Amino acid sequence: MTDPRLATSTDFGRMYAREVGGELLVPSITTVIGQQASDLSGWHGYMAAKAVLEDSRASRPMHSNGMKFAIIRDAASASERYRDQAAARGDRVHNYAENIALRAMGKDHELERTREELLQHGEQAYADRLDEWWDAWRPRPLAAEVTVWNETVGYAGTLDLVAEIAGRVCIIDYKTKGTDKRGRVKPLDNKVVMQLVAGVKAEEALVDAEAGQWQPWQYGSAPILMGVAVGETQVLPQQANPNVLKENWRKFCALRRVWEINRLLDEETGDHLMPVVPPPAHLLATPPAVDPAQVVEPVSVQEVEGAPSLEELALDASSETATALSSIEEPTAERGN
Repeated sequence: MTDPRLATSTDFGRMYAREVGGELLVPSITTVIGQQASDLSGWHGYMAAKAVLEDSRASRPMHSNGMKFAIIRDAASASERYRDQAAARGDRVHNYAENIALRAMGKDHELERTREELLQHGEQAYADRLDEWWDAWRPRPLAAEVTVWNETVGYAGTLDLVAEIAGRVCIIDYKTKGTDKRGRVKPLDNKVVMQLVAGVKAEEALVDAEAGQWQPWQYGSAPILMGVAVGETQVLPQQANPNVLKENWRKFCALRRVWEINRLLDEETGDHLMPVVPPPAHLLATPPAVDPAQVVEPVSVQEVEGAPSLEELALDASSETATALSSIEEPTAERGN
């Protein structure tokens, strides 16, 4: 269930409703975190170059411009293909992890089908590593793929797993990761801490999607927030440092505000740039030339007495700017539309 029933993709990212078919009201946790800019230009260039080197057509003599353009086109979209393939693989691994938890909870599951799906894609190693991690850590699942809601800040999301490990409640987020040159799973990104904090800060949990029934969130005091990197060679669990949770929560709330402002700008203010026309011709006339022979009398002391000083002018300008800024109303966070 990595495609939550209440979530829908929109022009403003993934958004959630309170019930199936209901109005989309708040952004998803990952959409909010996505407001943080990431520079992937180097990675895109690397993937394009790698695609050219691995393209068998590039080693052939080329007499056709069409062939050259085909190679360039395929190389340019290499990063997009990789991203889509990684997302699909992540969904398959998450489905398997969810069904492990459902089986442990005594609920209906499709563990065999999801494992077979991984096998068909040559990804059974992910399932093997997850099985080993589950046997070693022995989590007792309390909730799997649970949708949560925070009305105060305005967001929703779906948590991979809430489980008790060694008597302590843990909120767990799985991340499917690749393998480095040493054969070890690649580490988690620090952004996973924001995702975990947003999860523990939820206010409600979904009970019935069709009826739109929710209940108070029971795990807001979970002592352990854990990201779990799942690779083909190993599983690497990492706990969020308690010392950085507060600042990550503040950062998440700030990014939520950025999302809201971007949406308001796109929806309500119209065009951001307006056309301009040339000024009238009479304003563009060349000013009369100054006669060099004309003697300009110096300004007398009496003429500048009583004129405002530079400091006074600066204060007046600052006062006018402050007045203009104070007249701008702070936009309110509207949920609908």
